[in-house]
Amino acid sequence: MTQWLQRQTISGDKTQIGDTVVTPQSQSVTLRWPYGGLVWNRPAAVLVEQDNQSTRIPIIDITRILIWGFLGLGLFFGIMTALLSNQQRRKNNE
Repeated sequence: MTQWLQRQTISGDKTQIGDTVVTPQSQSVTLRWPYGGLVWNRPAAVLVEQDNQSTRIPIIDITRILIWGFLGLGLFFGIMTALLSNQQRRKNNE
């Protein structure tokens, strides 16, 4: 399974701003099949190093949250429409 599907966290290039070092991180999901594949990258966090302390600040990906929310709403309304349509059909057949 690991040859077909991989998930990893990747750190980008470090940038120094004064005495602070900032490193971006992203998560990558790779799906491979014999004739191609699919790669999905998303921002994950920013590592901030200052005064010998490291802080990980997660990035909230609003676009991803909205896409999954709209997908969920679409599935909900699709299922509700099918159920109500089926119920209406049963009433008309009685």
